Amino acid sequence: MPAENWNSSACPAPEVVAIPEPTPQCPVPKVVERIVTKIVPSDLPPMAVTAGKMHLPIIGAVEWAKVEPSGLLLESRIDTGAVTTSIHAQDIHLVEKDGKRYVRFMLVDRVNGEGLQQELRLRRRVLIKQNDGPYERRYVVRMWVTLGKTRSRIDVNLSDRSDFKYPMLIGRNFLTDSMIVDVSRHHTLFLE
Repeated sequence: MPAENWNSSACPAPEVVAIPEPTPQCPVPKVVERIVTKIVPSDLPPMAVTAGKMHLPIIGAVEWAKVEPSGLLLESRIDTGAVTTSIHAQDIHLVEKDGKRYVRFMLVDRVNGEGLQQELRLRRRVLIKQNDGPYERRYVVRMWVTLGKTRSRIDVNLSDRSDFKYPMLIGRNFLTDSMIVDVSRHHTLFLE
């Protein structure tokens, strides 16, 4: 049939009917099995107490140290970045006896506030660079320091550590070849 003869009135327009959307019908869920999660604490594997080829003792970032000759027990910060051990001292004076130089100073027990007078031979003077300021001149004496079962006679510089949390800082002159530091631990050693 030719396109010119086609009559649109001969065919009625289709009727638009709305078809409702089907709603999904899900079956009611059935419990087939129930999973119960229970947290059971387990024992941690024992932490190593020695390490390395030399089986050096492992210590934490903070330990108790005994200082002699005073016998004072001090909570000490372990610092592998510090070359020399440092201790809080007050009333520091240089004195001379029989032509030899000594340093007279006071160690303070922070637990009971008791002052312990000390007088030790001067080893040397050092200049220490402060993080926030100029160099500070300090006297260095030699003392016995004990951490756990390790006892060593080392150089200790005397400084005002009253602004610090710990009255003593243990440096590399004590730690080298005698201990390994694990900063995630603290108070791991027992003094005898």
